[in-house]
Amino acid sequence: MAPNDEQLTSPSYLLPVEDTAFLLRDEMRAIRFALEYAKAELLLREWGVRSTVVVFGSARVPSPEQAEAILKAARGTAQEAEAERRAAQSHWYEQARAFARIISERGGARSRDHGPRDNVIATGGGPGIMEAANRGAHDAGAPSIGFNITLPHEQRPNRYSTPALTFRFHYFAMRKMHLAMRANALVVFPGGFGTMDELFELLTLQQTGKAPAMPIVLFDRAYWTRAIDFGFMAERGMIAAADLDLFEMVDDAEEAWSSLRRRGLKLGETG
Repeated sequence: MAPNDEQLTSPSYLLPVEDTAFLLRDEMRAIRFALEYAKAELLLREWGVRSTVVVFGSARVPSPEQAEAILKAARGTAQEAEAERRAAQSHWYEQARAFARIISERGGARSRDHGPRDNVIATGGGPGIMEAANRGAHDAGAPSIGFNITLPHEQRPNRYSTPALTFRFHYFAMRKMHLAMRANALVVFPGGFGTMDELFELLTLQQTGKAPAMPIVLFDRAYWTRAIDFGFMAERGMIAAADLDLFEMVDDAEEAWSSLRRRGLKLGETG
């Protein structure tokens, strides 16, 4: 044993960037927060991502392939009716995929001559609607972003987001910031608590003028008019009547594209 082995092997002798236990201390939370901002920011810049179109929606929506398997497994059982209900939701998956393909082909995500990329599809990086949107961009030969997050029940990234643009966050706040800060538009498919949280976060930024104006589309009128009575909120004075103009409801991918264009979606160069 060398005379200075104890010093060399002490945790205090590690460089701070090598000392995981030190970096994970409560007192270092601000540094970890800054690192989560900087890593995604620098990599997105390197890829020339200037603006995004954010797609939210449920992680539970099955793909057509999954819907077929669900129905096959449930045939002749007591779960058949529930399986049919779930399988019918794959329509949302198909529409999210079609919409993302349209945006990626027409919006400027496929940059030319290493120029900036605009309206790059950005999702939460997981399954369901998120997978569908990343898949649509993949169909178009365009990059797409997956802003994944560490959860108690691990949400693995879907296989269609661009690997070099697939990120993992610990802090919901920093993930939301990255979702919002480059957004040219927001399209929200049916979803639960997480989708509602993200939708109202961005609606509030628009309502309060804390973010630049952008078009917002809610997909599937039947779902949204039943899930949230926005008119009732305005009637009771909880929001202004003008706040109802912050978004439009649509029922198919082309209608979503038309709504965004009519409401001012800025286009980049297509390639």
